Order: sequence, then C-alpha cells, then structure tokens
Amino acid sequence: MIYNRYVKRMLDIILSLAAIICLSPVFLIVAAVVCITMGFPVLFSQERMGKDEKVFRLYKFRSMTNAKDKNGKLLPEQKRLTKAGKLLRSLSVDELPELFSILAGDMSFVGPRPLPVYYKPYFLPKERVRHKVRGGLIPSDDLSGKVMTTWEEQFAYDVYYANHVSFLLDVKIILRTLMILVDRVRTDYGKCERMHLSEYRKNMDIKGRIL
Repeated sequence: MIYNRYVKRMLDIILSLAAIICLSPVFLIVAAVVCITMGFPVLFSQERMGKDEKVFRLYKFRSMTNAKDKNGKLLPEQKRLTKAGKLLRSLSVDELPELFSILAGDMSFVGPRPLPVYYKPYFLPKERVRHKVRGGLIPSDDLSGKVMTTWEEQFAYDVYYANHVSFLLDVKIILRTLMILVDRVRTDYGKCERMHLSEYRKNMDIKGRIL
C-alpha cells in the first residue's frame, strides 16, 4: 500500500527525469529520423484513459506516414507504416515521449497500457478495474512473456496488476520486458497488427459470446 501510494510515484518522478536528461541525444536522433522518413509532425498524439479513467494526451514518435487514397481518406495502417517506423516500434523507441507523461503524473513506468478514449464503451465491468492505477510505459501484460497477447490475456494481467501492485511485481515485469524486447526485434514486431478493441468487441457481439 505504501509503495503504491508514495514510493512508486517518487520513483517515477526521479527515474523519468533522469531518463529524459540522459536520453536527450536519442530524442534528437529519433526526431531527425522521423522527420526525414515521414516528415512533420514528428510526434503523434492521442487522448488516452489514465487512472480513474481521467483523460490525458499521450505523445509518441510517429511510425506512419499520412498517405491518403484518391478520396482523401487515410490508407490502412500497414500501408502507412514505414521501415523506420517498424524498427522504432520493435525497439519501443517510439514510446520515449511518454517519459514526459510519467513525469507529469499521467502515467507510471509500469502499469496497464493506457488505451484510447474511444475504447471506453467496450470495456467489460470487470476489466475497468485496470483503471484504478496509472497506466504504464511498460505494460503489465508483459508478465505473459509473449510478444503480443490477446485482448482477454491483456485485461486479465491488467486486472491482476491493479489488484497486486508491488515493487517486486514491477521488477518482475521490467525483467520480462527486457527479454521480450529481444524477441520483438527478432520477430519484426513493428509490423504486427492486432484488431482494435472496438472491432473485436463488435465481432464478439455478433457471434453472441459477449452480451
């Protein structure tokens, strides 16, 4: 309880500030790569749900172009994802700007991955427990040891984490993540795509599995 209320936040502030300072050259290099390969803007932003479902704006380095079809509609994500973008995703370097969200208190280093606001209607009541803690740069479902989990697996790990936050659990997740990063590069994780939660839930509704 003390760790979750006080120590975890203190560590987030100290470590995120140190990381921002130490990684500032990396920020500049990645920004230059994105600018050269994808143009402006360098950052992608989106409203996400944080602790207690509070909305905040999350920033990431862009990994896709803004290419559109003849009707002016954005092309599918896989057609807009660049080689540089795939590498940034595989190494999770695109997530570095989230260090500022951690410093601001909107996120933590470890926790359930903060999801887009438009996913809110598609959470089951039992899954919303994940929002009683800050979302994380390092997702709690990395406990699985898998490069990519299913939605059910992700939410199961998220809820478990929200109910069992501890220093040892955070350390365990971080160590698992380091191992997963190796697999991400080896399996070209950056090009992997999972069905959006909204689409997934609608498909499940149609099949009659979720009421």
